[in-house]
Amino acid sequence: MPSDSLETLFDRYGPAYKWLATVTCLVGIMTMTLGATTVNVAFPAIMGTFGIGRDQAQLISTGYFAAQTAGMLLSAWLVLSFGERRSFALAVIAFLVGSAMSGLAESSESLLVGRILQGLSAGIVQPLGMAVTFKVFPRDQKGFAMGIFAMGNVLAPALGPTLGGIAIDVFSWRYIFLLTLPTAFLALIVGNLFLPTQPMPKKIPRFDFLGFGMLCISLAGLLLGFSYGARLGWTSNEILMLFGAGIGCGIAFVLRQIYARNPLVNMRVFANAQFSAAASIGFFTGAAMFSSFFLMPLFTQQIQHFSAIDAGLLMVPAGLSLLILFPLVGRLSDFMPAYLMICTGMVIFAIAFFYLSTADVNTPFWTLVWFTLLVRMGVACTRSVVNSEALKSLPTDLVTQGSSSVNFVRQLGGTMGTNCLVVFLELRIPFHGDAFTAMQTGASETTREMRDRLMQLLGEAGVPEPVRDSGAFHYLGEVIYAQASTLGFQDAYFLLALIAIAGLIPAWVLARASKGPRFVGSG
Repeated sequence: MPSDSLETLFDRYGPAYKWLATVTCLVGIMTMTLGATTVNVAFPAIMGTFGIGRDQAQLISTGYFAAQTAGMLLSAWLVLSFGERRSFALAVIAFLVGSAMSGLAESSESLLVGRILQGLSAGIVQPLGMAVTFKVFPRDQKGFAMGIFAMGNVLAPALGPTLGGIAIDVFSWRYIFLLTLPTAFLALIVGNLFLPTQPMPKKIPRFDFLGFGMLCISLAGLLLGFSYGARLGWTSNEILMLFGAGIGCGIAFVLRQIYARNPLVNMRVFANAQFSAAASIGFFTGAAMFSSFFLMPLFTQQIQHFSAIDAGLLMVPAGLSLLILFPLVGRLSDFMPAYLMICTGMVIFAIAFFYLSTADVNTPFWTLVWFTLLVRMGVACTRSVVNSEALKSLPTDLVTQGSSSVNFVRQLGGTMGTNCLVVFLELRIPFHGDAFTAMQTGASETTREMRDRLMQLLGEAGVPEPVRDSGAFHYLGEVIYAQASTLGFQDAYFLLALIAIAGLIPAWVLARASKGPRFVGSG
């Protein structure tokens, strides 16, 4: 493979090369993001196929994001070792293998393995593409570049559920993993043409395998603990061991990165207050954004009983709005104070989730569309601005590591946020169910009237008298569970609103840090 530096490629293709490189990165990013989000509308079907609950379905989703989090730390080392072009090709090939494994899976465990391989690939490509896009644009267009990059990165989650819904309703959930194959092959071709590369180094840079292992054990322990906690008991020995391993290895990983000679995460970038504040905002926005991506398809299908296609179509208007919002916000961020745009985005997040916390089975389709549009507006005001502010504060030789670190923190927020939200949801639904059940006593006139009316309806339907009473109470139990589930989802959305409000704290820190001295030097 020839050695093509950025300078060589600009000489070959002229000023248009920045767009060729950007489009190449976006094809790869959008392909892998589609792989992450098309599955969101398939969870009810997957749960039915393998006989699993929301907790294990959530593991299939967050397993992808956890692997993506780990893959982001591999990205910088792969680029240093093999160059952008080879690393990109390796990740795309791994993604194709993972897609095939997921589509052919005969058990939830094999599906999880395929999803982990997909996520690992996406984690490698995302910071790689972000760094290349950042480098090919001049300094006065960095914000615009990050807006274009973020547009492709978040447009795919908006369109993915619709494509997934069509595949499910027309074929089956297995076909959602075939949707990305054509664009994955396209990414492989254009990446070989337009991404920079370099000669293979005589000595491969050292890689912190011990630190990487600590991170993997930490993520696996926490994810499995959250996933099986309700099933095995939160105080059971197995769950306590999983959480102990997850927290212990997490602390060990951070200490390892501080003192290791060749750390996976260059902790020096976090010595810059502006970068640290931007990364913290990324953690909160990642938690809010990825949690909502997981929650909305479940809410619309389980509470509102939408079909998979309708649940996906709900996301389309909001997704199309990003075609305008991201470039606009990215350009505005080159002229306006970043903290103002970020604060605006966090407030919009909070408003959207607050209104979603009032949604129920009677909420109209277009009202939900408006709520999702507000969420995407919050994403547009924060995603690209956070990326730009984080990377602007770093010298050029730390941009790749900074890109990997800020995406790692955002992805970690999404992974932990989604897990905690599902646990919270699984706790709140039984809480509301128990409260409703406690009120259904013989002393309740409403309960007696409803039971008598149900008995009458069952009699008119020809149901034998001996089973009418049990049938009436079964129906009453279904009504209670439906109402409890609705309130559980409302509580989960209210929690997301609180998370968005908490994100205003690092935004305030960013406002103060951006007025101070920038990061100087890399040595």
